[in-house]
Amino acid sequence: MNISSFKLLMMLKLLVVSVLAFTSSAYASNFNAVFERTFGDHRVRTFGQGDQSLSLSLDKYSGSGFRSKKEYVFGRFDMQLKLVPGDSAGTVTTLYLSSDQTTGTHDEIDFEFLGNVSGQPYTLHTNVFSQGKGNREQQFHLWFDPTKNFHTYSIVWNSKLIMFMVDETPLRVFRNHEDIGVPFPKNQPTRMFSSLWNADDWATQGGLVKTDWSKAPFTAYYRNFNIDSATPRTAATMSTNGKTTLGAWRTHDLNAWGRRRLRWVQKYFMIYDYCADMKRFSQGYPAECKHSRI
Repeated sequence: MNISSFKLLMMLKLLVVSVLAFTSSAYASNFNAVFERTFGDHRVRTFGQGDQSLSLSLDKYSGSGFRSKKEYVFGRFDMQLKLVPGDSAGTVTTLYLSSDQTTGTHDEIDFEFLGNVSGQPYTLHTNVFSQGKGNREQQFHLWFDPTKNFHTYSIVWNSKLIMFMVDETPLRVFRNHEDIGVPFPKNQPTRMFSSLWNADDWATQGGLVKTDWSKAPFTAYYRNFNIDSATPRTAATMSTNGKTTLGAWRTHDLNAWGRRRLRWVQKYFMIYDYCADMKRFSQGYPAECKHSRI
């Protein structure tokens, strides 16, 4: 290799290192290193070698929850969950991103898993809040039993869209339509939250089915989280273990396979879409509904 070729090779290596420096992945196996308890005391339990697993429990005295220690703006957020088995009516397990809710103008991106009586499917409830405004619900039944095995639930969030995925299958996309006056989450730093709590006044069949406390404690399990995200103040990403990626979430969008899967999910498993609720929006659907596309 001559001197010119050697210099060119070194310049290319420096370029790759510079690009990687802007984005990194928080593949961390230790829950205690990245998350902290929000409520529930002993009902939040880490276990396994290196605290690689976590469980939340609910009894008649209290639920439980945790949140990330750091804040994030945009990124990809993954968590593997195994939901409460058996008769889980009245319980709600959540996984969501949220900014400071005390402001009254917070941003929030929600997965909520509404329990049901034994043998009945969970309802997966999704919602997006922008500057304090929500009411953008879509609900689904899943094509598998979420209590038997772990499944990966993901939120991809960049300046153009928010995508909800289950085991890499997209089930919902909320696009940025600020051009027509629809607020979009993009400026407020968020934390990643999860909780397990009692909501039998509304969760199961509109509150008709109550929590059977003889089945308590109810327990959900977590493992294999991933946070690959920008920090609130810079374009750089957060890393908890020093590994780096190219931050594919920055330009993530539906490809042909993703569009086919999204249409499949919405055709066979969607049970509610706010953009099709004529009774609720008798004066006209929200502006983004007219511009939604797959």
